Amino acid sequence: MSSTPSDRRRWLVVQHADEEGPGLIGEVLVRAEPALPVHTVRVDLAEILPGFEDLVGVVVMGGDMGVHDEVEFPWLPRERDWLAGAVGAGIPLVGVCLGAQQLALALGAEVTTGPAPEIGLGEVTVTPEGGADPLLGPERDRLPCLHWHGDTFAVPAGAVRIATGDRYQNQGFRFGDTAWGLQFHIEVDRELLDDWVPDLPEGVVVDEAGRAEVEAAGRRVFSRFAALALARSSTWAG
Repeated sequence: MSSTPSDRRRWLVVQHADEEGPGLIGEVLVRAEPALPVHTVRVDLAEILPGFEDLVGVVVMGGDMGVHDEVEFPWLPRERDWLAGAVGAGIPLVGVCLGAQQLALALGAEVTTGPAPEIGLGEVTVTPEGGADPLLGPERDRLPCLHWHGDTFAVPAGAVRIATGDRYQNQGFRFGDTAWGLQFHIEVDRELLDDWVPDLPEGVVVDEAGRAEVEAAGRRVFSRFAALALARSSTWAG
């Protein structure tokens, strides 16, 4: 089933940098049924975030800036205000890496520099609370991912930690029923990784088998997000 001409609903991807596109997320959202458009807003290029009324779901991507770099990137606090509004409006939302840190800060949690950068293929552990989470729960106890971060967030008050790791305790949280922050990357398809490889630190290698495992996990997780968001949107529309 495709959307009707009067169906104004759409997905939103918030992007912060050229090389930090949605990767496989865009494809997953486009292929979800009913078929709805995916709109990308480049806040780093002074594009304006929209109102919430037509949004089915939102994914906020990463970036090499930090949440506290507000002088150089004055859109950071404006984006956080918007995120707080989206959460308040009940819009299903996932923040990835910088997007997760922005979401955590918008919800009143601290974002700080971590013990050391964590970069390369790895995994996170799904917590007991995460085992009941609609996105990560079906992955059981282990989720393969690609790490590329040096900052970390505290879990916001009222949220639950759904993923953890050996080096960074807080790898994922859920706030309420509609907002997720994921510190790690699972959106990495081949095209996106090709964009990242030139900037990987010397000695960090992402082999194809490991990348494919991460991509498969990402497709599962974001397919569940799309289904959840569409079901919620259909309920509201009805």
